[in-house]
Amino acid sequence: MREVVTRFGREGLGFLWVIGEPLAFCIGVIILWSVIKPEYEHGIRVGPFVMTGYMSLLLLRHLVTQALSALQANVGLMYHRTIAPLHVFVARFVLEVAGTTAAFVVVYLILLLLGQVGLPKDPLLLYGGWLILAWLSAGLAMVISALAIRFEPVERLAQLFMYLLIPLSGAFFMVSFAPPAFQKFLLLVPIPHAVEMIRAGIFGEFVETHFDPIYPIVWGAAFNIAGLLMLRLFREHVDVE
Repeated sequence: MREVVTRFGREGLGFLWVIGEPLAFCIGVIILWSVIKPEYEHGIRVGPFVMTGYMSLLLLRHLVTQALSALQANVGLMYHRTIAPLHVFVARFVLEVAGTTAAFVVVYLILLLLGQVGLPKDPLLLYGGWLILAWLSAGLAMVISALAIRFEPVERLAQLFMYLLIPLSGAFFMVSFAPPAFQKFLLLVPIPHAVEMIRAGIFGEFVETHFDPIYPIVWGAAFNIAGLLMLRLFREHVDVE
Protein backbone atom coordinates (compact mmCIF):
# COMPACT_ATOMS: atom_id res chain seq x y z
CA MET A 1 0.00 0.00 0.00
CA ARG A 2 2.89 2.36 0.75
CA GLU A 3 4.34 1.72 -2.70
CA VAL A 4 0.99 2.47 -4.35
CA VAL A 5 0.56 5.77 -2.49
CA THR A 6 4.20 6.80 -3.00
CA ARG A 7 4.17 6.21 -6.74
CA PHE A 8 0.63 7.12 -7.74
CA GLY A 9 -0.60 9.41 -4.96
CA ARG A 10 -4.06 9.65 -3.47
CA GLU A 11 -5.58 12.02 -6.02
CA GLY A 12 -7.03 11.45 -9.48
CA LEU A 13 -6.97 7.85 -10.61
CA GLY A 14 -4.46 7.00 -7.89
CA PHE A 15 -3.81 3.28 -7.69
CA LEU A 16 -5.79 2.65 -10.88
CA TRP A 17 -2.69 3.83 -12.75
CA VAL A 18 -1.14 0.50 -11.73
CA ILE A 19 -3.43 -0.97 -14.39
CA GLY A 20 -3.99 2.12 -16.52
CA GLU A 21 -0.35 2.78 -17.36
CA PRO A 22 0.48 -0.60 -18.99
CA LEU A 23 -3.04 -0.75 -20.43
CA ALA A 24 -2.63 2.59 -22.24
CA PHE A 25 0.75 1.59 -23.66
CA CYS A 26 -0.50 -1.77 -24.92
CA ILE A 27 -3.67 -0.44 -26.54
CA GLY A 28 -1.67 2.32 -28.23
CA VAL A 29 0.79 -0.16 -29.71
CA ILE A 30 -2.02 -2.48 -30.87
CA ILE A 31 -3.77 0.40 -32.65
CA LEU A 32 -0.52 1.52 -34.29
CA TRP A 33 0.35 -1.98 -35.52
CA SER A 34 -3.22 -2.54 -36.74
CA VAL A 35 -2.90 0.57 -38.92
CA ILE A 36 0.54 -0.12 -40.43
CA LYS A 37 0.36 -3.93 -40.65
CA PRO A 38 -1.97 -6.33 -42.50
CA GLU A 39 -4.72 -8.01 -40.50
CA TYR A 40 -2.82 -11.31 -40.38
CA GLU A 41 0.91 -12.01 -40.08
CA HIS A 42 2.08 -15.61 -40.44
CA GLY A 43 -1.52 -16.72 -39.96
CA ILE A 44 -1.96 -14.82 -36.65
CA ARG A 45 -4.12 -11.75 -36.14
CA VAL A 46 -2.01 -8.67 -35.45
CA GLY A 47 -3.98 -7.63 -32.35
CA PRO A 48 -3.50 -10.81 -30.29
CA PHE A 49 0.07 -11.17 -31.53
CA VAL A 50 1.00 -7.67 -30.37
CA MET A 51 -0.92 -8.11 -27.12
CA THR A 52 0.97 -11.24 -26.10
CA GLY A 53 4.34 -9.81 -27.09
CA TYR A 54 4.02 -6.27 -25.81
CA MET A 55 2.45 -7.21 -22.47
CA SER A 56 5.30 -9.68 -21.94
CA LEU A 57 7.80 -6.96 -22.77
CA LEU A 58 6.07 -4.52 -20.42
CA LEU A 59 6.24 -7.01 -17.57
CA LEU A 60 9.97 -7.46 -18.13
CA ARG A 61 10.74 -3.76 -18.53
CA HIS A 62 8.58 -2.57 -15.62
CA LEU A 63 10.14 -5.04 -13.19
CA VAL A 64 13.66 -4.02 -14.20
CA THR A 65 13.11 -0.25 -14.30
CA GLN A 66 11.17 -0.12 -11.03
CA ALA A 67 13.77 -2.26 -9.29
CA LEU A 68 16.54 0.17 -10.23
CA SER A 69 15.12 2.90 -8.00
CA ALA A 70 13.61 0.63 -5.35
CA LEU A 71 16.15 1.09 -2.56
CA GLN A 72 16.91 4.78 -3.09
CA ALA A 73 13.19 5.61 -3.14
CA ASN A 74 12.69 3.75 0.15
CA VAL A 75 16.01 4.43 1.79
CA GLY A 76 14.35 5.74 4.94
CA LEU A 77 12.91 2.29 5.60
CA MET A 78 16.41 0.82 5.77
CA TYR A 79 16.83 2.33 9.24
CA HIS A 80 14.33 -0.22 10.56
CA ARG A 81 16.02 -3.50 11.42
CA THR A 82 12.93 -5.52 10.57
CA ILE A 83 12.93 -4.26 6.97
CA ALA A 84 15.45 -5.71 4.53
CA PRO A 85 16.11 -4.73 0.90
CA LEU A 86 14.33 -7.90 -0.18
CA HIS A 87 11.07 -6.60 1.33
CA VAL A 88 11.26 -3.45 -0.80
CA PHE A 89 11.92 -5.43 -3.97
CA VAL A 90 9.12 -7.90 -3.25
CA ALA A 91 6.67 -5.02 -2.71
CA ARG A 92 7.59 -3.47 -6.05
CA PHE A 93 7.55 -6.81 -7.86
CA VAL A 94 4.11 -7.73 -6.50
CA LEU A 95 2.75 -4.32 -7.49
CA GLU A 96 4.15 -4.49 -11.03
CA VAL A 97 3.11 -8.10 -11.65
CA ALA A 98 -0.41 -7.42 -10.34
CA GLY A 99 -0.83 -4.25 -12.41
CA THR A 100 0.54 -5.71 -15.64
CA THR A 101 -1.49 -8.91 -15.19
CA ALA A 102 -4.68 -6.92 -14.68
CA ALA A 103 -3.91 -4.84 -17.78
CA PHE A 104 -3.29 -8.06 -19.75
CA VAL A 105 -6.71 -9.37 -18.69
CA VAL A 106 -8.45 -6.13 -19.67
CA VAL A 107 -6.79 -6.00 -23.12
CA TYR A 108 -7.56 -9.68 -23.64
CA LEU A 109 -11.25 -9.14 -22.80
CA ILE A 110 -11.43 -6.17 -25.18
CA LEU A 111 -9.97 -8.23 -28.03
CA LEU A 112 -12.26 -11.13 -27.11
CA LEU A 113 -15.34 -8.88 -27.32
CA LEU A 114 -14.12 -7.55 -30.68
CA GLY A 115 -13.74 -11.09 -32.00
CA GLN A 116 -9.99 -10.69 -32.46
CA VAL A 117 -9.08 -13.62 -30.22
CA GLY A 118 -10.79 -16.67 -28.77
CA LEU A 119 -10.63 -18.17 -25.30
CA PRO A 120 -7.21 -19.57 -24.33
CA LYS A 121 -6.65 -23.02 -25.78
CA ASP A 122 -4.54 -24.09 -22.77
CA PRO A 123 -5.05 -21.79 -19.75
CA LEU A 124 -2.51 -23.65 -17.59
CA LEU A 125 0.18 -23.16 -20.22
CA LEU A 126 -0.72 -19.47 -20.43
CA TYR A 127 -0.56 -19.02 -16.64
CA GLY A 128 2.65 -21.03 -16.44
CA GLY A 129 4.36 -18.96 -19.13
CA TRP A 130 3.30 -15.69 -17.48
CA LEU A 131 4.51 -16.76 -14.02
CA ILE A 132 7.79 -18.07 -15.42
CA LEU A 133 8.32 -14.76 -17.22
CA ALA A 134 7.66 -12.89 -13.95
CA TRP A 135 10.07 -15.18 -12.09
CA LEU A 136 12.78 -14.71 -14.71
CA SER A 137 12.23 -10.94 -14.93
CA ALA A 138 12.34 -10.49 -11.15
CA GLY A 139 15.67 -12.31 -10.97
CA LEU A 140 17.14 -10.27 -13.81
CA ALA A 141 15.83 -7.08 -12.17
CA MET A 142 17.56 -7.89 -8.88
CA VAL A 143 20.86 -8.67 -10.60
CA ILE A 144 20.84 -5.40 -12.54
CA SER A 145 19.75 -3.41 -9.48
CA ALA A 146 22.45 -4.93 -7.30
CA LEU A 147 25.10 -4.16 -9.92
CA ALA A 148 23.76 -0.60 -10.20
CA ILE A 149 24.16 -0.16 -6.43
CA ARG A 150 27.82 -1.12 -6.61
CA PHE A 151 28.70 0.31 -10.01
CA GLU A 152 26.98 3.60 -10.86
CA PRO A 153 27.36 3.37 -14.68
CA VAL A 154 25.20 0.22 -14.68
CA GLU A 155 22.09 2.28 -13.91
CA ARG A 156 22.70 4.44 -16.97
CA LEU A 157 23.43 1.44 -19.17
CA ALA A 158 20.41 -0.55 -17.96
CA GLN A 159 17.98 1.21 -20.32
CA LEU A 160 20.32 0.58 -23.26
CA PHE A 161 20.52 -3.08 -22.24
CA MET A 162 16.72 -3.31 -22.17
CA TYR A 163 16.46 -1.86 -25.68
CA LEU A 164 19.08 -4.30 -26.95
CA LEU A 165 17.11 -7.12 -25.34
CA ILE A 166 13.92 -6.32 -27.29
CA PRO A 167 15.00 -8.07 -30.53
CA LEU A 168 15.94 -11.18 -28.52
CA SER A 169 12.92 -11.24 -26.20
CA GLY A 170 10.45 -12.77 -28.63
CA ALA A 171 8.02 -9.89 -28.07
CA PHE A 172 7.64 -8.98 -31.74
CA PHE A 173 8.54 -12.25 -33.39
CA MET A 174 8.10 -15.96 -32.86
CA VAL A 175 10.89 -18.50 -33.02
CA SER A 176 9.17 -20.19 -35.96
CA PHE A 177 9.50 -16.97 -37.98
CA ALA A 178 13.31 -17.26 -37.94
CA PRO A 179 15.26 -19.53 -40.32
CA PRO A 180 15.82 -22.99 -38.81
CA ALA A 181 19.57 -22.36 -38.58
CA PHE A 182 18.98 -19.40 -36.22
CA GLN A 183 16.20 -20.87 -34.09
CA LYS A 184 18.57 -22.78 -31.79
CA PHE A 185 20.55 -19.59 -31.15
CA LEU A 186 17.38 -17.63 -30.30
CA LEU A 187 16.37 -20.34 -27.84
CA LEU A 188 19.63 -19.87 -25.94
CA VAL A 189 17.98 -16.72 -24.55
CA PRO A 190 15.55 -17.79 -21.79
CA ILE A 191 12.95 -15.04 -22.31
CA PRO A 192 11.50 -16.31 -25.64
CA HIS A 193 10.70 -19.65 -23.99
CA ALA A 194 8.24 -17.96 -21.60
CA VAL A 195 6.74 -15.78 -24.34
CA GLU A 196 6.29 -18.81 -26.60
CA MET A 197 4.51 -20.61 -23.74
CA ILE A 198 2.10 -17.69 -23.38
CA ARG A 199 1.32 -17.73 -27.10
CA ALA A 200 0.98 -21.52 -27.14
CA GLY A 201 -1.52 -21.26 -24.28
CA ILE A 202 -3.61 -18.74 -26.21
CA PHE A 203 -3.33 -19.92 -29.83
CA GLY A 204 -2.94 -23.66 -29.27
CA GLU A 205 -1.59 -26.16 -31.77
CA PHE A 206 -2.59 -23.99 -34.74
CA VAL A 207 0.53 -21.87 -34.20
CA GLU A 208 4.02 -23.38 -34.21
CA THR A 209 5.83 -22.68 -30.94
CA HIS A 210 9.19 -23.73 -29.50
CA PHE A 211 9.89 -23.74 -25.78
CA ASP A 212 11.29 -25.67 -22.83
CA PRO A 213 9.70 -24.56 -19.52
CA ILE A 214 12.58 -25.89 -17.41
CA TYR A 215 15.17 -23.73 -19.18
CA PRO A 216 13.81 -20.29 -18.12
CA ILE A 217 12.97 -21.62 -14.64
CA VAL A 218 16.61 -22.60 -14.12
CA TRP A 219 17.82 -19.26 -15.47
CA GLY A 220 15.34 -17.46 -13.20
CA ALA A 221 16.59 -19.39 -10.17
CA ALA A 222 20.18 -18.51 -11.03
CA PHE A 223 19.30 -14.82 -11.45
CA ASN A 224 17.33 -14.69 -8.20
CA ILE A 225 20.04 -16.41 -6.17
CA ALA A 226 22.76 -14.21 -7.69
CA GLY A 227 20.65 -11.10 -7.13
CA LEU A 228 20.00 -11.92 -3.48
CA LEU A 229 23.67 -12.61 -2.83
CA MET A 230 24.77 -9.38 -4.52
CA LEU A 231 22.16 -7.32 -2.66
CA ARG A 232 23.53 -8.66 0.59
CA LEU A 233 27.13 -7.91 -0.41
CA PHE A 234 26.43 -4.44 -1.84
CA ARG A 235 23.92 -3.16 0.73
CA GLU A 236 26.54 -1.00 2.41
CA HIS A 237 26.91 0.97 -0.82
CA VAL A 238 23.33 2.26 -0.66
CA ASP A 239 23.41 6.03 -0.13
CA VAL A 240 21.33 6.68 2.98
CA GLU A 241 22.10 10.40 3.31
